[in-house]
Amino acid sequence: MLHHVSIGARDIAAAKRFYDAALAPLAYKCLSESAGSLGYGGKEVAFWISETQNPVVPDTRSGLHFCFAAPTRGGVDAFHAGALKSGGRDNGRPGLRPDYGAGYYAAFAFDPDGYRLEAYFQDRSA
Repeated sequence: MLHHVSIGARDIAAAKRFYDAALAPLAYKCLSESAGSLGYGGKEVAFWISETQNPVVPDTRSGLHFCFAAPTRGGVDAFHAGALKSGGRDNGRPGLRPDYGAGYYAAFAFDPDGYRLEAYFQDRSA
């Protein structure tokens, strides 16, 4: 349905460190990089980050968040660990979320600019 999503970041170098660490376990990597822009994806860019002085102001009540598909539960765990080690903050440890659906395994983090992120795996064995 969506071709790509774009967000802004105050510090593109900090964003790169964070997203390289958080997205690598999900099989996503930086496929495009220029002076003020990063593009992440698997086979093609689907998540763009542009350097800006005015990124969207974080508001946990807004409902805005970005969810990345993970290949395994371990990928969700590694996403969360990578996010916290590279400048992110915890917003929900990895685990099953039965209130979201049977086998819904996810973890949540804030990126350095305060964007809410999720990694998700549909665990069919749960």
